[in-house]
Amino acid sequence: MIKNISVKKNSLKYWQIKIFSATWLAYVGYYFARKAFYVVKSPLADSLNFTALDLAHLGTAYLIFYMVGQYSSAYFGRKLGPKLLLLIGMGISLTCNFVFGISNSFWTILLFLSLNGLAQGTGWPGCIGSLAFWFSRKKRGTILGFWATCYQVGSVISTSFAAYMLGEFGWRWSFFGASIVLLIIWFIVLFMHPNRPEDVGLESIKDNDDSCEQDDDPSGKLGWSKDVWSTVITMGLIYFTIKFLRYALWSWVPFFLNKNFAMEASNAGYLSVVFDLAGFAGVLFAGVASDKIFKGRRSLISAIMLTLMAFAFILMYLKGESDLLFFTISLGIAGFMLYGPDSLISGVGAIDVGSKRGALTAAGIINGTGSIGPIFQEEIIGWLYTKYNQELTPILILLLSMALISALLTYYLWWKSRKGKVSL
Repeated sequence: MIKNISVKKNSLKYWQIKIFSATWLAYVGYYFARKAFYVVKSPLADSLNFTALDLAHLGTAYLIFYMVGQYSSAYFGRKLGPKLLLLIGMGISLTCNFVFGISNSFWTILLFLSLNGLAQGTGWPGCIGSLAFWFSRKKRGTILGFWATCYQVGSVISTSFAAYMLGEFGWRWSFFGASIVLLIIWFIVLFMHPNRPEDVGLESIKDNDDSCEQDDDPSGKLGWSKDVWSTVITMGLIYFTIKFLRYALWSWVPFFLNKNFAMEASNAGYLSVVFDLAGFAGVLFAGVASDKIFKGRRSLISAIMLTLMAFAFILMYLKGESDLLFFTISLGIAGFMLYGPDSLISGVGAIDVGSKRGALTAAGIINGTGSIGPIFQEEIIGWLYTKYNQELTPILILLLSMALISALLTYYLWWKSRKGKVSL
């Protein structure tokens, strides 16, 4: 009996469940320390006399350093390993959120938002770099489809949690609560997360269609061809447009609901989760469909869904500004259609294209390039909202334009795939 338990605890499936759970919880935890700022924007601004442009500058500082954190993780993650990268990032992030809760100064919040951005940038590359070593390509779409629900579930729970803490205890406790939750998850990752199968006495997972035979190359070189490099860069550009849109909706929808639709701040936070709830279903659909229907070719389904996302913004433009119901419906459709390609491009696609050994680097480059998009949206939307006297029409036109660009870029990637230049 003891022997059987021992075998079970050292089986690949047992450790796959642990690594899946640890990384899923880790990324959920990152969201608690990320979303609180967006939920409390309006009451924080009222309490500390910040303008919309002040909020935009704060958001921009965070996003600039989030981008730097993504790129630097592509390098440091290979030196530190995914587990240590995650532990360092989560530790810094929970500390920053505690500081937000006791701050009264614009410059203090700006400084620690920047530091929090660096720390948050370790999350996605660290998790994807971990998962790359534990699951074969033929199952990655489905597995990572379910795994990628972490950033919809994380966003919904963290947003709702921050809204609850805001309503019950005030905006400062939205930050304090986030730190407590992330600290608990920090200990879970500490005890549940091995880097590779070899670290627990298992054999490395081999694929027939990647360069895993070079995974232990002592030179540390990625071994990417010119086509792989160009594909990773193209995916980064697509992710630029996707994250521009995702962060625009994350960052400003609660604010718009409060200011333009006269909703109470905590209720605006609750309603904004429609975007992420719909995205949860979109990620599951895209992940399973990319394996079962599209046979591992992620680019076509991404292009189709991004095209449909553009139609959601057309609906929002036509009716959403004056009708809360249409605004909410459009927000849900956009979430479903955006999150599927988001997870495929930045997650399983980074592993497929970059190989297991290069997955963390590919994820860092794709997400780093993508994270430039939110930097622009923060300043542009803050400026448009101020210049046009709180009118949403110019902002909705901007969102529609970015949606169309994202669809066109992804069709280009699909065309490259049909020509045999891309394995995506």
